[in-house]
Formats: sequence, structure tokens, C-alpha cells
Amino acid sequence: MTPALDQFRRVVLKVGSALLVDRARGRLRHAWLAALAEDIADLHARGVDVLVVSSGSIALGRTVLGFPAGALRLEESQAAAAVGQIALARYWSEALAHHGIVAGQILVTPTDTEARRRYLNARATTLKLLEVRAVPVVNENDTVATSEIRYGDNDRLAARVATMIGADLLVLFSDIDGLYTAPPASDPNARHLPVIERITPEIEAMAGGPASELSRGGMRTKIEAGKIAAGGGTHMLIADGRGKNPLKAVAAGARASWFLSASTPTAARKTWIAGSLEPRGSLVIDAGAERALQGGASLLPVGVSRIEGAFARGDAVVIRSLSGTILGRGLVAYDSDDAARIIGHSSREIEAVLGYPGRAEMIHRDDMALIGE
Repeated sequence: MTPALDQFRRVVLKVGSALLVDRARGRLRHAWLAALAEDIADLHARGVDVLVVSSGSIALGRTVLGFPAGALRLEESQAAAAVGQIALARYWSEALAHHGIVAGQILVTPTDTEARRRYLNARATTLKLLEVRAVPVVNENDTVATSEIRYGDNDRLAARVATMIGADLLVLFSDIDGLYTAPPASDPNARHLPVIERITPEIEAMAGGPASELSRGGMRTKIEAGKIAAGGGTHMLIADGRGKNPLKAVAAGARASWFLSASTPTAARKTWIAGSLEPRGSLVIDAGAERALQGGASLLPVGVSRIEGAFARGDAVVIRSLSGTILGRGLVAYDSDDAARIIGHSSREIEAVLGYPGRAEMIHRDDMALIGE
């Protein structure tokens, strides 16, 4: 059964350079962005959390700097990104502000979504922005890239961000209305696939090559994004973004391709924490904390009786009762040295003990997987 847009509560929208920037002039498509901002405002007004992953900084910056068409050298790409990122952030901020929505810029690198220490920071910052009803606008930090920049190819980054924040839907706007059995431009017998329940080798084989000079992300990267999203419990939608108000078009029945996940973001995240990470230590908690966890609370420093092992912030640790029973696992918010200093203390005492205002929780409930959940 095809899902409906109104059933999702946390949505990530990926916008590529080829949609946002006029290819011939290298300038922003202001009317298109204004129309998309209307779609975002409609979602926002219904209480939906919205995050945007936006390409376009290099495409905009290269025009300002007068770089010629064609491939850019690394330092040229970085310079173009530095100039274009300022403009891109301003355009998004102004378009959303027209609807009374605050935008927040987040620049990330692969390390921010893969290394657990930085992952926790990126996740916490993004979730706080959503909590205060801002719309985070995310882009790869192309100005400090150390390998060739694949500008416009933010499909996999969008999938990583979507699973990081527990989004239940990722929308990839493209210049095509979904996945076909073959390239429709060259094969008149190509058949559109409205629903993909599982990404098989046959589905992967249908993906074509890169799309354009401005956007190097083709269907291949979208299929890879679908695999990441599905593994994180996030459904994914590929929709034609070339016209104005592309979300409204999908809601009205425009053709698109849905990639379904068999899980949910919460279940997938708990599975990842429970079984995919090697624990680096243990936290032994008292009876009061054990009862609190069973009731759905986070683990606070005051409930921790003992630290075992050496671990870094973001590492997986085992949670044990005083009798030694394993209760679950979680991603710890402190290094073992600092954790040992604050155990038994209330959260309001953390700054006085450590000299800096740390997180209130030793392990946040969202970063925890208890046995039997």
C-alpha cells in the first residue's frame, strides 16, 4: 500500500543543485525556492518536524567567482563553497522567514554522522533545533573537504542525517519522477515502479549513471540512500522536484517512487545500539535508577553507582544492576574519567564538579536499548 504524506511526523527533504540553481546562469531559482518554502510551511503548521539537506553552495559560488564551466580543482571547489554557502544560507533563511519559520545552518562532514563522539553532538544540536520548531538546513562542509568534492551528491548524506535524527520519511527531489526499470529517455518500454518494498540486486541494476555537471548524484546514489534509510527505519520517496510546490504535487497524487522500510526509526536505532556496537565498559546503577529506566526515563548520573572500564563519550556501554544483571546498552554522554567524577551527583551539580556544563543525562533514553524492549 502506498503511504500518504500526512502520516509522517519527521521529514527530511533533500534538494539538489540542479533544482535549486539555474544551470545556464548559475543563479538561484527564487520562485521555485519560494514555492518549496510554502510546502515546508504547510508541513510545519501541522506540527511536522522538517529538516532540509540542500546542495547548491558550489554551484552558486562558482558563478560569483567567475569560474568557467566544467570540473573544478579541489581548491576551486572549496573557494566556491566558501562564497556560495553564505548566499545559500541567506536564501533559505529569507524564504522560510517569509512564513515565520527560523532556519538554522548545519555544516557536516562524514565524520559527524559516523564517529559516535561527533555523532552525539550533531544529533543533539539537530534535535534541539527541531524541538524549538526551527528548520535545520544541512549541507556538507565542502570548504574543508580533503578529497574530491562531489557537489550535488547529497543523497547519502541526507539518508545518514535522516536516520541520525529518527526521521520517518526522506524525500529526494530529482529531475525524474522516480525509479524506472530502465532509463525512460532511451527505452520506450521502461516501466515506472511506484513502490519498492526491498532493494534487491535487480533494483540496484536499474540505477543509471551521474545526471549532470551541476548535480553528480544520479539514480545510483539514490538507491544507496534508500538502503541506508531502510536500514534505519526510514521510508524514502523519490519525487520530481522540477515544478513548483513539489510536495503538494505528491500529496495530490503526482507519480513518485516509494522505498519502504520494514522497521521504524526507533526500533532500528535500538537494534543498532543493542547488537551492532562493541561495548567499551559498564555502568552499574542502583535500584532507583533501574526502576526509572523501566519506566522510560533517561539514566542520570545520580543513579550510577560504579563505572567499569575505560570508554570515550559516544561509546556503547553495558548497563548493569547492582546484582550484576545486564539491563541493556546505551551510548554514554561522558568519557569514563568524567563519568566517574559525577556519579552519585544530581544533574545540577555537574558544572560545579567538572568545571563545564555537561549533559544532564549519563545516557539519554533515545540512546538506550533495554533488554526486552
